Amino acid sequence: MNLYSLLLSLITGCFLLAQGGTSFSSPVETEKSAVTAQSILEKADEIRFPQDSFQVNVAIRTAAPDHAEDLYRYQVLSKGNENSIVMITEPASERGQAILMKGRDLWVFMPSVSQPIRLSLSQRLTGQVANGDIARANFTGDYHPQLLRNESIDDEDYYVLELTGIDRSVTYQKVLLWVNQSNFRPYKAEFYSVSGRLLKTSRYENFDNILGEMRPTRIIMEDALKSGEVSVLDYSDMKLRDLPDKIFTKDYLKRLE
Repeated sequence: MNLYSLLLSLITGCFLLAQGGTSFSSPVETEKSAVTAQSILEKADEIRFPQDSFQVNVAIRTAAPDHAEDLYRYQVLSKGNENSIVMITEPASERGQAILMKGRDLWVFMPSVSQPIRLSLSQRLTGQVANGDIARANFTGDYHPQLLRNESIDDEDYYVLELTGIDRSVTYQKVLLWVNQSNFRPYKAEFYSVSGRLLKTSRYENFDNILGEMRPTRIIMEDALKSGEVSVLDYSDMKLRDLPDKIFTKDYLKRLE
């Protein structure tokens, strides 16, 4: 290549760079551009709860301006986010009740009733907490995600996902979920009805190293329709546990203690 051709090549290259014809991205920019709404949601779900079979205790305290605080305690057995059992351990008057989830089908067993009763995910369990909030914490399996926007809060960058229910059986028809861009931890969520009305908001707090991930151990749910009504969910004693398929059946509910 002669000197003239070399100069021409350099000038052409500089022109293309100026026009945006060729660009070079930093590793961080390349990584962010490769992130999809689906992968963000999957990573956030993996942080919220293990993908393996596990057991966890949940205490739910509900406060409202017009009545005293309520306290319920549950033990949750979960396998693959498709099968779970929620057992009430407190108050003593309701001990022995259990909820079975298979897929998005729910039944409740009560010692005083001979047959399990069918429930919906969206029915209220206690306070601001729906059955699906405890029994089926699986956004990935229930919603179609879309990356709505990026947002900065207190010097932290977040992905804002819009989650649309795959059908009418899901707990909420639409969810907005804020996910930290640097570590994929869920930050907060807004839950909406079919008509688009905001029902409640939640915040994910008290992250702790549990089973190899920094997971939220507290979720604060606030009623968007009634000021001052708040439910606080505290998770404790999470551990992996081998759970055979046979326990996730309606017949087996009667044998749970």
